Amino acid sequence: MTAFLNVLKRSIVILLSIFIGAQVNGAVLTLGTNLIPPPEGFNLNSMEGLKAAVPFLEAKHYLFPFLAHAIGTLISAVLISRFLKSQQFVFSMMAGILFLMAGVAMVIMLTGTPIWFILVDLIVAYIPMAYLGYKLVKKPK
Repeated sequence: MTAFLNVLKRSIVILLSIFIGAQVNGAVLTLGTNLIPPPEGFNLNSMEGLKAAVPFLEAKHYLFPFLAHAIGTLISAVLISRFLKSQQFVFSMMAGILFLMAGVAMVIMLTGTPIWFILVDLIVAYIPMAYLGYKLVKKPK
């Protein structure tokens, strides 16, 4: 029974951490839209609106999506590393991989995104942020 409870607690921590990271991601995206409005006549709140706006987006419009991806991943890894008793590194990196897979899916769905943003986002916002989240919490031995 103890093993089952440990697996259950671990699963809850991981799922909640990923959920909270995803919510942070959404909140940062919303903040970005409020601070840097989309080009005139475009609504970025739907995939269709986002696809239509891509050719008209400037570099400034990519700042908050990058921050959202990086901060959401970081928060998930911090929470996992903070609340799991073991294997924090493995599960932090798995969260980073999960967020990376979502980022790759977005790149596939959202054609026309500038290659510079795709590279920076996929290379910097996920795995390095998961590692950083782990390192921020891990105590030196």
